[in-house]
Amino acid sequence: MRTTAAVTRSKGAPFELCEVQLDDPRNNEILVRTVATGMCHTDLIVRDQWYPPELPAVLGHEGSGVVEAVGSEIVGINPGDHVVVGFNSCGRCRNCRRGMPAYCEGFAPYNFGGQRPDGSSPVRDGDGNDINANFFGQSSFAQYLLATERNVVKVSDDEPLELLGPLGCGISTGAGGILNALDPEAGSSVTVFGAGAVGLSAVMASVVANATTIIAVDVEPSRLQLAQELGATHVLNGQEDDVSKRIMEITGSGSDYCVDTTAKPTVFRNAVESLSMGGTCGLIGAAAAGTEVNLDMSHLLFGHNIKGILEGDAVPQNFIPRLIDLYRQGRFPFDKLVSKYSIAEINTAAADSAKGKTIKPVLVF
Repeated sequence: MRTTAAVTRSKGAPFELCEVQLDDPRNNEILVRTVATGMCHTDLIVRDQWYPPELPAVLGHEGSGVVEAVGSEIVGINPGDHVVVGFNSCGRCRNCRRGMPAYCEGFAPYNFGGQRPDGSSPVRDGDGNDINANFFGQSSFAQYLLATERNVVKVSDDEPLELLGPLGCGISTGAGGILNALDPEAGSSVTVFGAGAVGLSAVMASVVANATTIIAVDVEPSRLQLAQELGATHVLNGQEDDVSKRIMEITGSGSDYCVDTTAKPTVFRNAVESLSMGGTCGLIGAAAAGTEVNLDMSHLLFGHNIKGILEGDAVPQNFIPRLIDLYRQGRFPFDKLVSKYSIAEINTAAADSAKGKTIKPVLVF
């Protein structure tokens, strides 16, 4: 079929809306009409070629929409179903079988390969040339996308599809980093470095987890104000405060849990050094390949733990409905992070996100 997609043609170039050819769904694929899609930091750093796939490509990996057709092998998903589309996984490796799809042994090719597992691309340009797609098993910067049973999550027909796309990655990553990966005890202290969409989701999740000291660190006053509105008990400005010293003053002995969403080596080191004895620092932010950080090894000896976290340690089919339930209960108001743009405004959304003007852009078709 012919459809409209936002194509990234070269490193750092603007997204270009154009007509492309999309394959019919194979036996193991699902055709989704995209209603909306979140724009994630990962989309932008792939545009800038920190990570593959090679360009030109159709990116986007926080899609939500309506199922149009399903292949003969699909069970439990039917045309007309409303769905959120998340990350992809093989379902066969040891980690997938252990209920850990975020650590699928094929995570890189299934999500960053730009092609199906067999090496084919589902998308071509007007001249019939392949364009890398299948990004995170979806490439949702397109009016229609192909997904799989592994990365599609069915939701109720009365849920706000225009809002739900970011649950497929960014929102789940921040919330799952707290609720799944770190699982803080009630009454514990949590410090979140970076108050973007992922960090603010972690703040809201810390409230759900009944942490009693929740510290948000950022350099943008408006984001720190929003963090307070979402439940942070303390906020620190990284450009004005001695962050480690203030965390020690607030907590008495250091934070039980820290989360770094910035992927900046100096910030990550600061997060690790702000831990209490026996505390854990979760690394969520994505740095460019080869980025290194210096840590004091003697400091780590005092029971400090470091945990890398992908996709919030989530099983999407379980975790996304949980977040929707919390949203419905008023306990996880992630809608306060969202700003909507039409798909034609995709480059404006990208620019606003880079400037910090927008926390979570959602592109509406």
